Amino acid sequence: MNLPMQIKGIIFDLDGTLVESSLDFDLIRQQIGCPQAIDLLKYVDSLNCKTTQAKANQVILAHEYQDAINAKPIKGMTELINAIEVAKLPTAIVTRNSLAASDMKIKKNNIAIDHVLTREDYPAKPAPDALLAIASQWEIAPQYIMYVGDYLYDIQAANNAGMIACLITHGIENRYQALADIVIDELSQLLPLLTPTEKC
Repeated sequence: MNLPMQIKGIIFDLDGTLVESSLDFDLIRQQIGCPQAIDLLKYVDSLNCKTTQAKANQVILAHEYQDAINAKPIKGMTELINAIEVAKLPTAIVTRNSLAASDMKIKKNNIAIDHVLTREDYPAKPAPDALLAIASQWEIAPQYIMYVGDYLYDIQAANNAGMIACLITHGIENRYQALADIVIDELSQLLPLLTPTEKC
């Protein structure tokens, strides 16, 4: 696995990356009247009627809450986070989830990452704002930070931030995986990146 350069920090997506998610986006779209071609969160933000917007947000939050109750860790998550801690690399989570749902998922699954940014903190991915904010806080140039996610928005956010884009596929090929710098089937494949190679 060839990397552009040394990794000095790792940021993770949450749903589908660190924890399993069963959010039914088609059902959510149906319930709030969001067309397929429009991003769900952008659609809600574009609603002119505040009452309608509030109701749409409540529908999304209800689905996220239910998903958080059922969330389980992705295979290899605990081992990877432990290895990152041993390697003394800073870690964070950037998610399109709400803060309430994110907190529940993180606590319920004992995810040892304290730095979490949600859609309530910065514009949602694929906007790079949250990723760049973390890079600034860490005082690490973006090109030395890897962002790990399972969806197109994750790759786009990493690319927009100038970070190393890592896509986890869970063994399912995606039409957009060519946009990623690194493609893995499972989290354990990142472990070798945390073991420094000896120099002769």
